[in-house]
Amino acid sequence: MAKTQTSSRAALLRYLAIRLVLIVPTVFILVTVVFFFMRVIGDPITAAQGGRLSAEALAQRRADAGFDRPLLIQYWEYLSGVFRGDFGSTMTDHREVTEVLLTNGAATLELVFYALIVAFAVGIPLGRLAARHHDRLPDVGIRTFAVLFYAAPVFFVGLLLKLLFSSALHWLPAAGRAETETTLALSKQGPNTNILLIDAIVSGNGAYVVDVLRHAVLPALALGLLTAGVFIRLIRINLLETLRADFVTAARARGVAERKVVSKHAFRNALIPVVTVMGMQIALMLGGAILTENTFEWRGIGFVLSHYLLARDFVAVQGLVTAIAVVVAIASFLIDVINALVDPRVRY
Repeated sequence: MAKTQTSSRAALLRYLAIRLVLIVPTVFILVTVVFFFMRVIGDPITAAQGGRLSAEALAQRRADAGFDRPLLIQYWEYLSGVFRGDFGSTMTDHREVTEVLLTNGAATLELVFYALIVAFAVGIPLGRLAARHHDRLPDVGIRTFAVLFYAAPVFFVGLLLKLLFSSALHWLPAAGRAETETTLALSKQGPNTNILLIDAIVSGNGAYVVDVLRHAVLPALALGLLTAGVFIRLIRINLLETLRADFVTAARARGVAERKVVSKHAFRNALIPVVTVMGMQIALMLGGAILTENTFEWRGIGFVLSHYLLARDFVAVQGLVTAIAVVVAIASFLIDVINALVDPRVRY
């Protein structure tokens, strides 16, 4: 028994070590693709300032920024900077990209957290309900709900939510992360995490907490329902498959109640694929956050990224996209760790 446990632990460590090592080439490929893709459209100085400056002034700015040097030298300098954690500085507002990541990235992290709560709270119960009422009216209705929200553009869902709950019913605010008074009050207290909910809780003012949560409801619903559609389908399919398994049939034969069969025997096994897919859903949420943040004026990474794109600030865009790629790679590794702990089969 002890030998089997040692072998299983060694297999787990070997699997995690391989996944950890694979992060390096993954990040390297992503950084390389982003760098050369951005250079296809020309150097950032010419793209942003071309037509506004004289040829001499443009050439001087390109030389000052180092964009007149050979492409491979620029690539090596950028690559070495990325591995030191230096993603460059924006051209429009002269901010370090790492500063943008720390301030605006915290807002995106907060939004993704809210959206995951919505996705789990909606997706898991409805997925279970659909599986229990297989091919009956509740199942058909829930599947239709899942397909609609998965297929609908997230900005369209956001606009509908704003029209209903903000414009028509006046229940919830339509934009922003909090009222201006709340934001100013929280910015004056220290230290700040840039995650408004945490800052509001630390302040001890219940009105600030309520204000922050009220502003989070609509964007969290818009982004969370998209992922909830994926969870509903995954839970339903895997729960139906598990309910046909031999160990479930044996539990029923022993007289175990159907509710207990579903909750204690089948449901836990059906959750394993959800953990596996969570890594991909994080990438999907980061992509959806760009549209969600612009719809609700939520000043996260997606919000500033779209503005840098409009300003043709390709240095900022390159740095932010690279940083997002690194975050997705690390998140995928963490999901692999959780998946390996939950399901021993993935390590072999």
